[in-house]
Amino acid sequence: MNVANLQLEGLMMAVESINNLLVHKGLLSVDDIDIALRKSQANFTGDERTYEDMPPANRDAICFPIRLLQIANNSLPFSEFAKMVGQTKEPYNDQR
Repeated sequence: MNVANLQLEGLMMAVESINNLLVHKGLLSVDDIDIALRKSQANFTGDERTYEDMPPANRDAICFPIRLLQIANNSLPFSEFAKMVGQTKEPYNDQR
């Protein structure tokens, strides 16, 4: 496995831990985090003209950690949400 992948996995788990802490401290709700992640993903999957020329595989790669964090936001065990990440992909608005 590429070392960069391991580093990104570690970063995603760190962000997930920070998100959980923010929720447990009452600073953000699960819904707040979900909305922020959905907005972030919408930049790449919506009608944004900036990314419409980017190949879908590249947008999938960018959106993967966002989808992973969305699922982690629901407090599922890692093995369950890692499996679910690929199942959350929706078609891009500009795909024909």
